[in-house]
Amino acid sequence: MPCNRKDSLHQPGIYLAAMDTNALQEFRILIESTLAELRSQLPYLDEETKPISPSCSLGRLTRMEALNDKGVNEHVLRETEKRIERLDNAMKRIDAGNYGLCIRCNKPIPVERLKIVPEALICVPCGEKPRR
Repeated sequence: MPCNRKDSLHQPGIYLAAMDTNALQEFRILIESTLAELRSQLPYLDEETKPISPSCSLGRLTRMEALNDKGVNEHVLRETEKRIERLDNAMKRIDAGNYGLCIRCNKPIPVERLKIVPEALICVPCGEKPRR
């Protein structure tokens, strides 16, 4: 499908070879809002991943539950930090003018995919190919 520079983020199935300013601005807003939401979670996750001190008031099962919760929160914290890094990199790609292009085949990533995963680096066909 040929690229129409008037296409916007809201038209499903459109591939943009060179995103227009409006579409890029919409993605910038989407990414910035997602980053703000993720960063707002960091203080809570930092608090929930602090070491659990030995306490006589905690029973053995309660302590095991607390350690399990801490482990889950550590995983969520790591994944949140990774996503923040990926979204920061997407912002850099917007600034560099290569946002929305697959890093493997250099073809446009579908807008619908970018709306769901704005930090996407590869298109669906390249993602489905087995890595060598």
